[in-house]
Amino acid sequence: MSRLSRQVWFGIMLLILSALTYYVHFLVFRDPHHIFIFMVGDVAFVFIEVLLVSLIIHQILKQRERRNRMEKLNMVIGAFFSEIGTTLLTYFSDLDPNLDVIRQDLIVSSDWSDEEFDKLIKRLKSYPHQVQPDELDLVKIRCYVVEKRDFLLSMMENPNLMEHETFTELLRAVFHLAEELKFRETIENLPKEDLGHLAHDIDRAYGMLVFEWVAYMKHLKENFPYFFSLAMRTNPFDQKASVVVGAGRAPQVC
Repeated sequence: MSRLSRQVWFGIMLLILSALTYYVHFLVFRDPHHIFIFMVGDVAFVFIEVLLVSLIIHQILKQRERRNRMEKLNMVIGAFFSEIGTTLLTYFSDLDPNLDVIRQDLIVSSDWSDEEFDKLIKRLKSYPHQVQPDELDLVKIRCYVVEKRDFLLSMMENPNLMEHETFTELLRAVFHLAEELKFRETIENLPKEDLGHLAHDIDRAYGMLVFEWVAYMKHLKENFPYFFSLAMRTNPFDQKASVVVGAGRAPQVC
């Protein structure tokens, strides 16, 4: 309330100063007609100023600010895949019995267009991201995701995540999996129903991981070709991928 009161008094003071200035003008020149001509002209131009400032300039600044936030968010997404996401994709895809149906489509190359990325994302919507419960190495997965639990927590505290709902859901899914595994005293010889429950949690995280990975690869190709080169050489779906440039199918462009 005190801040509002200061603003009100500041506005009143400005109006008084304006009135005094017009009064001084009248005392000096004794020409009210001239005063009112320019006053009406100034008032009329106020609406144009509002249009320029609030609608055009404000929108330009708002869009630039949003681009900056999205750029910071993409840096966060990159850190996620570098720290945990790519490895999880390798773990989960190895447990996917249907992966060969779509594996070749997931081998992204440097000559892909935006339409090819969009086509892949559309195809992924109908693909069943499922792992085989009987093949789960829960000890390995538990050790890995629980170790990254603090990292996931720190990422979830990032306010920029509010701009990217799907990535936020991915973090929640991976964090939930970490919590499910962390709170089990023993991870071996679990009942079949419990294995099915954990497999469902992995399926959820797996599907979201693939979508976000494809979207992130598209972003890298458009904006950071050197990062995109490394991402192609560490593609978790490419069995011939090698981080060493020139080995196997690894692309040599940077």
